[in-house]
Amino acid sequence: MDINTDDFKVTEAFSISKAPTKIELELTAKKKIKKIEKTSKKLGKLQDKMYANNRYSVLICLQGMDTAGKDSLIREVFKNFNARGVVVHSFKTPTSNELKHDYLWRHYIALPQRGKFAVFNRSHYENVLVTRVHPNYILNENLPGVDKEEDITDAFWESRFEQINNFEQHLAENGTIVLKFFLHLGKEEQRQRLLRRLEKEDHLWKFSAGDLNERGLWDTYQTYYEEAISKTSKPYAPWFAIPADDKETARLLVAKTILNELKKYDFKEPEVSDDVLDNIALYRVQLLNEKP
Repeated sequence: MDINTDDFKVTEAFSISKAPTKIELELTAKKKIKKIEKTSKKLGKLQDKMYANNRYSVLICLQGMDTAGKDSLIREVFKNFNARGVVVHSFKTPTSNELKHDYLWRHYIALPQRGKFAVFNRSHYENVLVTRVHPNYILNENLPGVDKEEDITDAFWESRFEQINNFEQHLAENGTIVLKFFLHLGKEEQRQRLLRRLEKEDHLWKFSAGDLNERGLWDTYQTYYEEAISKTSKPYAPWFAIPADDKETARLLVAKTILNELKKYDFKEPEVSDDVLDNIALYRVQLLNEKP
């Protein structure tokens, strides 16, 4: 079946309650896996051409609630890339060194070189999501004029949204293709995934009591995700709300979306010089006659 990935692009005010967490693609799990593999290979070849073109880079931002499937999605979608062509960054709690800089600094230094992909597993959006749910984290940034939680006003968050939009627009205008994916997981599906982590010994290491604390703040997170996505989905850096209750479906939709978006660009390989073209036969003879 043909998938119209534009159906998942956020182009107006985003309503998280109306966005589906699961859709039916009329494909078996086996067929989805085959399509993911095929699309991944196409992306890998496209990245090779992009590297030769040396004009664009690609930034993929993945956001979602705990257990949304970010890690496994990265593994399956990008596994056919040249290892030198893609770098994955997982952003955890800021280190003491990172806190000595502005909040975008650690993300800026992780941006991809021309010809390469960077995947942000969680991203600069944590600074308007987790920090809104837990505003006391902002105090660790030691910002001028912010000495207590009461100093973190609505105007503060509006300013952050504007800064993020300016950051991404700057990237886009200088050759970075920015694509952002919200893996939209249902609350019941998260409960089932957390239970599976507790029931499987080889997955138990993934579980943290903190996961339950954050789950208790589900509705607050949903509110802030909705606002962040609505205010930062721009033509130069669009958000895609991906139904994530079925992992294979989410992986396929993300892979297809990236491929479809990159097809809009003309990644031409460098032209071969006339000197090389005129002397191909000579070079071939030299190599064939070369003694071991």
